[in-house]
Amino acid sequence: MVREAGPSPKLMAYERVSTARQGRSGLGLEAQRKAIDAFAAAREARVLGRFTEIESGRKSDRPELEKALELARLTGATLIIAKLDRLSRNAAFLLMLRDSGVRFVACDMPEANDLTVGIMALVAQQEREAISRRTKEALAAAKARGVKLGNPNGAAALRRAGESGVALRKAVASNADEFARTLAPVIEGLRSAGVTSLRGIAEAMNERGIQTRRGGRWHVSNVRNLLVRLEQAR
Repeated sequence: MVREAGPSPKLMAYERVSTARQGRSGLGLEAQRKAIDAFAAAREARVLGRFTEIESGRKSDRPELEKALELARLTGATLIIAKLDRLSRNAAFLLMLRDSGVRFVACDMPEANDLTVGIMALVAQQEREAISRRTKEALAAAKARGVKLGNPNGAAALRRAGESGVALRKAVASNADEFARTLAPVIEGLRSAGVTSLRGIAEAMNERGIQTRRGGRWHVSNVRNLLVRLEQAR
């Protein structure tokens, strides 16, 4: 007797890149996506959506991570990240991950769990505080010696960041398309139930607690943009 295969596991991808280091970091967007896609293929899982955080890893606010976790809760998906070890110095990320209540998996550390992440967060906080103290002491010592502080190549660095930003903007657009495709079954279900107007769809989405890609409430304009993306994706 042949047993029917169950539904494919669902994954929600979260990636983080920095405009200043894009292309040079081991956490580059392309490398992360390759690792996530390979992990998903090996387990015959579906990647329902991708969220890309474009900022410094030192920032404590992570709006894209919050959206990824929210959609993972709505869909019952597991959050997947490429490299937990390279993000292990960011206590805010680790604590948000630990306390989210969402299942997660890291391609490079698939055995990681809530306890692992909690310990990493404590170590990360201590390391960041120690690094901050050492940096302040080194700058004070250099200033006392008469060293001129600052980056004389700042303008060039900004130009380089602007160039890499073009590729990142394309990545954001791609993520928006993925998000729209994730909501396609919801839209189809509403239309089948007779909810066809832009305002009606917005109200139904809000009633179900489904947030927009930016984490807000749905309005006519949001729904219109979503439907346009879905139409273009056909």
